[in-house]
Amino acid sequence: MLKTRVITAVVLLAVLLPVLFQPSPWPFAWVTVVMMGAAGWEWMRLNGLPGTGAVAGGVALALACVWTLLIGGMNAPPPWVWWLATAVWVLGGAFALRAGPAGWPQVARGARLALGALLLWGAWLAIVQAKVHGINFILSVFCLVWAADIAAYFGGRAFGKRKLAPAISPGKSWEGVWAGQLGVLLLGVVWVHFIDVRFGVDSPSLYTLLVQRHGWVSLLALVFLAAMSVVGDLFESLVKRAAGAKDSSNLLPGHGGVLDRIDALMPVFPLALALISL
Repeated sequence: MLKTRVITAVVLLAVLLPVLFQPSPWPFAWVTVVMMGAAGWEWMRLNGLPGTGAVAGGVALALACVWTLLIGGMNAPPPWVWWLATAVWVLGGAFALRAGPAGWPQVARGARLALGALLLWGAWLAIVQAKVHGINFILSVFCLVWAADIAAYFGGRAFGKRKLAPAISPGKSWEGVWAGQLGVLLLGVVWVHFIDVRFGVDSPSLYTLLVQRHGWVSLLALVFLAAMSVVGDLFESLVKRAAGAKDSSNLLPGHGGVLDRIDALMPVFPLALALISL
């Protein structure tokens, strides 16, 4: 299992790193279109659309991304787009998590399919826009999510006592969430005072932009983003539990599916762009 995970990770890095570090955002955008199409297929299957219907849904989402690129997807959308995404994630996430796995199937299937497609499209657009901002910027957002996850894992293992959402993800604890937020704050300090200062970065990081625009309030913004990464993770876990699935698919051997890898990223990228748009 470990060997499979490592091989898959190496292949993914071999595909993603060259396009991520390209100065032009176009190669990265086209690769992520394929990934979002796969994620769309997984979402359709998890929400009761089998066979060719799920494939058609994934293809439709990928084509929507392509159409967005062709009509000016590299141009920054108005800030209200990111704030609308923020409202959907905060309010909708609270509603979905409160209803739990039993409540999710009660939502009309068409609404679930459309909501997932919209969230995936919005996350894809935000990720592409982050790449337009610069390599250092997009890396700082990726690392925020990864730092929150890693710190939460070790903090939960060491100190976890109070379960966060036992009906959705029994392994998560409140102590893990707090450890993840602390990890993000420490990462932000390192990035602002070391990486952005000592290295010849191509763009300001998310952390530097937040400090420049919001001062000490940026600490609260980072805590909020770390918390929303947990919401994204829990939301996908909720959908999988409702569908009786362990992973979103087996597209990535040893890692599950594409959704399993991007669930925490989906709310964080649009929300990060909303916060720096103020």
